[in-house]
Amino acid sequence: MSENKSFSIDHCIVQNVPPTAYYIPNYISEKEETSLITNIYSAPKPKWTQLSNRRLQNWGGIPHTNGMIAETIPSWLDDYLDKIHALNVMDGKRPNHVLVNEYQPGQGIMPHLDGSLFHPTITTLSIGSHIVLKFVETSSEEDIKTSNHVFSLLLEPRSLLILQDQLFSYYLHCIDDITDDVLDDTVANLNMCSGPYVRGSVARRDTRLSLTIRHVPKTTSFKLNIGNKR
Repeated sequence: MSENKSFSIDHCIVQNVPPTAYYIPNYISEKEETSLITNIYSAPKPKWTQLSNRRLQNWGGIPHTNGMIAETIPSWLDDYLDKIHALNVMDGKRPNHVLVNEYQPGQGIMPHLDGSLFHPTITTLSIGSHIVLKFVETSSEEDIKTSNHVFSLLLEPRSLLILQDQLFSYYLHCIDDITDDVLDDTVANLNMCSGPYVRGSVARRDTRLSLTIRHVPKTTSFKLNIGNKR
């Protein structure tokens, strides 16, 4: 997406799904994508947290119910917080946290909500590979065994997804632990995608990095400058 200060996301709303999802294909360039991937993998090894089925990086601090101790976000990442802030999707609040998740083919994440630690807007930048994000409805966040698949979204490399309203607070989202995604009738945004995707086709996954960019309202005034020596 070319830089345009008058850009409006109104025409990027995903139709025929519960409120509210915005999908912007080609939000960043291939050059920006390559730079982000290089910087993420150049981060110090301790920056990675290994989970059972994926690994992740926290930038800006660790969100906590008692408040996030803010850390300085490096400039190569902070520029994208400015880009998100310019979209004015967080009620004037500037994003202050980035969660980077690495998904190898066959890795996913269980149905979940993002929770009350964040301003009720999720922005997710996908790089490296596509993914199909599923949305499910349950009687409670714990009752995932009886969840009902409502719809899916195809997230292309370099795309931006914005979730608000019921898609933030009510419908859980997840990624299946599979290596190939079938682009069936549940994919609600296929007509908005930039790639040559055909309904009914199969898309093979590669390694994907997701940058989930959010605002943490409760932070402490003490700021850590990680890696800076004085």
